Amino acid sequence: MEHAGLLQRGKFDPALPVSLFLHLSIGVLLLAFLPDVEPVHAPPEDSVDVEVVIPPATIATSPPPAVRSLPDRRQDNANAAADAAAQTASRETLPPLPKPVIPEPQLTQANELFSAKTLASPRSRKAREMLATLSGGERNLQLCNLEALEQIDRSRPGLKADLVAPYAMKPEKVSGGSVEVEGGAFRSKRNWFNIRFHCEVDPAGKVVAFAFAIGDALPKDIWQEHNLVADDGKADQ
Repeated sequence: MEHAGLLQRGKFDPALPVSLFLHLSIGVLLLAFLPDVEPVHAPPEDSVDVEVVIPPATIATSPPPAVRSLPDRRQDNANAAADAAAQTASRETLPPLPKPVIPEPQLTQANELFSAKTLASPRSRKAREMLATLSGGERNLQLCNLEALEQIDRSRPGLKADLVAPYAMKPEKVSGGSVEVEGGAFRSKRNWFNIRFHCEVDPAGKVVAFAFAIGDALPKDIWQEHNLVADDGKADQ
């Protein structure tokens, strides 16, 4: 305080340098006899353990299903429609399946023959005269037609057949004394019915064997196509 007051008053104290020298000397001596002090180092920074992590092996997995966009699905639908149309077209170009074949009824063998007896009747004089003008296959065919009318009347009394058309649905086959009719027709009460028959005629002009099968009625809308008429003006007399 005293020194401060001296300085403030601007006066120089001669004892001040001596005092400073003594203080510095004491300080040096104290430093010389102080024990060695370990230097203080700054604490090391906290270390961080670093571990190298090896990633695990990739496990193969199936890829997720592909998600297709709307245009892709539209393309798939278009392709499916095109395939369906192609299949339909291929089916349409295939030939139609054949209709199932319905077996025709078996021919019934006649146990008794009537054409010879009918021709022997006085009422058959015109028929005998007509047959005399024919020869060969045409005569045999007419004899078999007469036998067919007789067999129909006796097997189906209610029909009362009056005319046979052996050529109606299919041409007849005549070979020597053998007559084969597969698509014939006969008229009864202004209606037409199917008939099939097989007939054998001997050289003397006599039917010696006959087998036949009566079929269903023929639709009227096909009569004209096959030259079948309901009435020739004499059938009902």
